[in-house]
Amino acid sequence: MTKLLEQAVEAARVLPAQAQDDIARVVLHLAGQEELRVILTADEKAAINRSKAAAARDEIATDEQVRAVWAKHGL
Repeated sequence: MTKLLEQAVEAARVLPAQAQDDIARVVLHLAGQEELRVILTADEKAAINRSKAAAARDEIATDEQVRAVWAKHGL
């Protein structure tokens, strides 16, 4: 194991269990041992469904609205 990987593992040891599991899933995915899956919360699923419904109604932000949001967040 490289020193950098050892350092990363030591840093992960102090994190909460959920964060450690998230890191483990990414490492396993990169090593080809596990398919990476994102588990959405109920709120996230609802937000996606609202977004899909808005798109189906053709309620899409204009380029100007998108640029305004990006500018607001320094992007």
